[in-house]
Amino acid sequence: MGAKGKIALGVVVSVVVIGAVSANAGDDGDSGSGGKDKDSAASAERGSGTKSGTKSGADTKKDAKAGKAEKKVAFQGDGDFEVGTDVKPGTYRTTGNTDSLCYWERAKDASGEMDSILANDNVSGTSYVTIPAGDKLFKSSGCKDWEAVDTKATGTPAALVKGDGGMHRVGVDIAPGTYRSTGNTDDLCYWERTKDASHSLESILANNNVSGTAVVTVAAGDAYFKTTGCKDWKKTG
Repeated sequence: MGAKGKIALGVVVSVVVIGAVSANAGDDGDSGSGGKDKDSAASAERGSGTKSGTKSGADTKKDAKAGKAEKKVAFQGDGDFEVGTDVKPGTYRTTGNTDSLCYWERAKDASGEMDSILANDNVSGTSYVTIPAGDKLFKSSGCKDWEAVDTKATGTPAALVKGDGGMHRVGVDIAPGTYRSTGNTDDLCYWERTKDASHSLESILANNNVSGTAVVTVAAGDAYFKTTGCKDWKKTG
């Protein structure tokens, strides 16, 4: 079955997980299996390009200092990848996806059957995914290229994040604290706090579908904060 016919298991829509699974965030390398129900379609259509030309060492250093160094692509955003052969176990990130056209899937075999899916999602914005050694196949359709994530890397956490920006790594992409999103309508705003990037049901610490104003506290122990279809989030405390 193609990506368009898949059910995204990575998000619980119209269902709120009450209570926390764990008080502390797990390591990015943690993994889990199982899924959640969300009906959402994905398209395999994506545009990409490659840059030509070779830069001198001086130019490369200048770009790096200016924050313009090109990311190192681990694997492409379209295709089926065998874990251990085509892609190494680890945590990966894809950025710049729009309109939920990016679909990814972790699978326990290559049968293509629904029962083989360990976790999946339709992505708008950024997504992080941890692929454990026990997985057999990773599928990606309509996504931007995937880059490996250094789980020890630091960043400059933001206090204002896009409401449809996807997944934000706590302490790197987003600062811990209390955030507010206003002007949401028709329960289209979904947020999620997670303890890892396995996208298993057990990784969810808390989540909600929001209409109107949303307020959520992102704890320092959280691993990721996911937001889809929401108005922008502003740190208030």
